[in-house]
Amino acid sequence: MNERFIPIGDKVLVQPAEAETTTSGGIVLPDSAQKQLAKGTVLAVGPGRTTRDGELVVPQVKAGDVVYYGDFAATQITINAEPLAVIVDNDILGTVVTVGAGN
Repeated sequence: MNERFIPIGDKVLVQPAEAETTTSGGIVLPDSAQKQLAKGTVLAVGPGRTTRDGELVVPQVKAGDVVYYGDFAATQITINAEPLAVIVDNDILGTVVTVGAGN
């Protein structure tokens, strides 16, 4: 049976990217360096959190965004034998933007 995970509140579901084991210059990274920051693709986003005043604060990311987050910020889960991460929107450090040669 296939399961589907739907984030609630300000939670974001991310498919983690494979950890890079070497730098672009060919230097092999130790395990400790590989785990400091994590990168992944946003699969689903909850509706947001509600403030004390009743305002809805919508997450700043959307499905398809590539994001960086601290490794310890994520709760690891497995859905349909696929390792995934659930992260609070505030714990996402930023998105990855591809910049062309003319930018």
